[in-house]
Amino acid sequence: MQPTTSLRHPRESLSPLDWLAAIYYPVAFYFCVMLFGLSCFLWSMPAGLLYRVLPKRSGEAFGQFMIMLGFRWFIGVMRLSGVLRIDFSELDRLSRERGLVIAPNHPTMLDAVLLTSRLPRVVCITKAALWDNIFYGGSVRLAAYIRNDAPLPMIRRAAQAIRNGAQLVIFPEGSRTSSPPIDAFHRSFAVMAKAAGAPVQTLLIEADSPYLRKGWPLFRRPQLPLVYRIRLGRRFEVGEDPQGFVTGLEAYFREELPVQAPR
Repeated sequence: MQPTTSLRHPRESLSPLDWLAAIYYPVAFYFCVMLFGLSCFLWSMPAGLLYRVLPKRSGEAFGQFMIMLGFRWFIGVMRLSGVLRIDFSELDRLSRERGLVIAPNHPTMLDAVLLTSRLPRVVCITKAALWDNIFYGGSVRLAAYIRNDAPLPMIRRAAQAIRNGAQLVIFPEGSRTSSPPIDAFHRSFAVMAKAAGAPVQTLLIEADSPYLRKGWPLFRRPQLPLVYRIRLGRRFEVGEDPQGFVTGLEAYFREELPVQAPR
């Protein structure tokens, strides 16, 4: 005679803390998403006006600082709410440096927000469509971010920004990683660094969640909390052969970044 097995509904095995988390995390997650969009929208409008009236150099520095401040506040809310766990201690070591190309891998769309939230004088390469976007247009104009629609002017403006003391954050893969640990690198970032005579500081980003990876919608809630790790990698000089440098740097990232199965 077979022993009787007690079948219980899976929900009956949840502890009170599990129930609380199941209720709390969806609310916290969607609050953070809405807060991000609202914050970007509310700053974009005055930033667009300031872009027209402030002197160019002081306007750029102010715009870059305000993006850092806004993103830092937003990331702080994510961390305080428990939606995000991250240690910025290694990244913070770069906050006072100037005239530097920062080259991270690009697992998720959140990467740029995380990096610029800690670095006060950053310029980024942005899609041209963002310049006419109501959520981002004013802020990227004021901060003198660089459009990606014209390669040669893009390289010249990036090199000039670096020479003026800004840090250029640029993802060598060009877009979010589709085949982890990294996709093939483009050479434009190396050309910019060489033109500016600047070193390339690598950053190694590891994300345990697939949230905002390529193809993941903004409003699709992942398992929470999100856990990120940002490590300082080696610093390199480009040298006389940008393409050879890019090939070597891609190999370095592949050695440093293990393929991880997201949760």
